[in-house]
Amino acid sequence: MKPSLLLLSIASALLAGCSDSDSPLTPDTPQQPDFVSVEKAVSIDAGTTYQTMRGFGASDCWTADYVGQYWTRQRDAISELLFSTDIADGRAKGIGLSQWRVNLGGGTAAQGDASGIDEKTRRAASFLTGTGQYDWNNCRGQQYFMQRAKDMGCPSFVLFSNTPPVQFTRNGKGFSASGACSNLKEDAYDDFADYLATVAQHYLHAGYPVTHLSPVNEPQYNWDSGQEGSGWQNSEVARLIRELDRALTDKQADVTILPGEAGDWEYLYKTKGDATRSNVIADFFTPSSADYIGNLKHTANLLCGHSYWTDGTWNGMRKVRQQVAAAAQAKGIELWQSEWSMLGDGYSSEEFVGYDKATEMDIALYMSKVIHNDLTQAGVGSWSFWTSMDVPRWGHQNRFLLIALTPAGGENGDLAQEGSYRPTATLWVLGNYSRFIRPGYVRIRMDYNESRHFFASAWMSPDKKEVVAVYTNLTSDKGIRLSETHTGWQGKAASVRFYTTTARKQLAESSVSPDGPVVLEPMSVTTVVYQLN
Repeated sequence: MKPSLLLLSIASALLAGCSDSDSPLTPDTPQQPDFVSVEKAVSIDAGTTYQTMRGFGASDCWTADYVGQYWTRQRDAISELLFSTDIADGRAKGIGLSQWRVNLGGGTAAQGDASGIDEKTRRAASFLTGTGQYDWNNCRGQQYFMQRAKDMGCPSFVLFSNTPPVQFTRNGKGFSASGACSNLKEDAYDDFADYLATVAQHYLHAGYPVTHLSPVNEPQYNWDSGQEGSGWQNSEVARLIRELDRALTDKQADVTILPGEAGDWEYLYKTKGDATRSNVIADFFTPSSADYIGNLKHTANLLCGHSYWTDGTWNGMRKVRQQVAAAAQAKGIELWQSEWSMLGDGYSSEEFVGYDKATEMDIALYMSKVIHNDLTQAGVGSWSFWTSMDVPRWGHQNRFLLIALTPAGGENGDLAQEGSYRPTATLWVLGNYSRFIRPGYVRIRMDYNESRHFFASAWMSPDKKEVVAVYTNLTSDKGIRLSETHTGWQGKAASVRFYTTTARKQLAESSVSPDGPVVLEPMSVTTVVYQLN
């Protein structure tokens, strides 16, 4: 029988005896908390479906190249945290990323100090040498993580570029002096496209699942210092994408072009600042537009944006995401969220305590708020964090990273000197989504009394044998007790397991009988997995 409806009765409770323990309950031990209940109701309707998930990812920029090359004692364990889907002894070994974003650097690392990029770790290597030859031994650290991701079953690699190789830029640098226009030489569009397609073809032939290629990054910014980048006009991006489509076709590389990487969601659906670099959905996907790219072999009515700067409040982020979703739906466009970290400022003091007072878990929980609204309001089919690993300098805690690195010389030490690493709360909260909502899972309807303190989404596996629900409870004085009933299935769920992340738990596994309650702890993200008969 086709599953059609899951009804959950939720009791919101003051927990008298539910505390964060360093030791998770064993998988076969149900929780028996002492609580005072207040009834709420949630229903999950598997007959109403929304977007299909393509994957959750993170970027290897920039430090993965150092860790992959020089951190030889610990790099295996670091890669396991990112890509493993194994659960042993009641704990997840990793967060099972299903997309890996690989930076195709511009060659500033080979330029050294002459690159003009002061911070060494922000320079990136390239496979293209100064003589125009390809050296596939370059980017060895990045290639290590690519191999590990492949070995652990990551099904999708997204190659992305911040700048054309320095051989092709107007100023011979990886950053731009061209303002709002591209730093790519006028006669080098075909050269840059051929480079991107050649790298994609190389890895496809080597057996890597390269599915997408993103040729520009945040084209609304000028990128005139500090790191690799370039501004781009919409017309210039469209020209490059047409050249890239030709190059991929010539090389018979079955890769989809991923346009966009907009600096924030608003650039996609309205004129914001420079009109020639915004309103991207209409410009790229209106057939009468001079910049139309919707008819190319290697485009797929797909566009991505970044969740920066539109995440300051619950209501504000929902409004922006509803607007970009409406614009995309009007053109039949699938949206991906391809980069977020807690970069912004101006967060509401009612919703965030501020960076000076925030714990790592505060930031991780705020990320869950952004993920939830990107999934349910923007309807994105992919969600990626900015960078997988970095050094948490300047008191930034885990704002920009999943795995915190400390070189042997300390915070300001040389990353080529292996030191220590630490998984952060952000890693594990992302894992509440990435480890369990797998590619091909479909979001299904969920009705409940949603608020910025309590929110959730539900997903069904392609074979309709598993339902995954991810709950975030941001109340500090309440727990949520779920007692489950369901209709439309042949019998009840065969098993119920749940995975809790708090300030002291990292995807800690517990289980209850199909008739037993699941307790969502205060200030937690909990993933409930229902295995169906």
